[in-house]
Amino acid sequence: MRGRVQGVGYRAACCARSQELGLSGWVRNLPDGSVVLEAEGHPQDLTELRIWCEKGPAQAVVNSVASSQVAATGADWFEVRR
Repeated sequence: MRGRVQGVGYRAACCARSQELGLSGWVRNLPDGSVVLEAEGHPQDLTELRIWCEKGPAQAVVNSVASSQVAATGADWFEVRR
């Protein structure tokens, strides 16, 4: 995610939303000011997370969201990484 997505609670809110959807994975800030996440779960739940990511929490301003498919890890948790 690009835009004003750091310093606005984006990672914590993304983690909470992912957990609500029953997804596994992680989210973290990147040095360039963007946020990256990997999530796995049911396709419908991943779509719901993508829709959420396009808006983010109330104070975020999301300019763009890019997605790609990666191999599933089989993790059963979602976490905020540093």
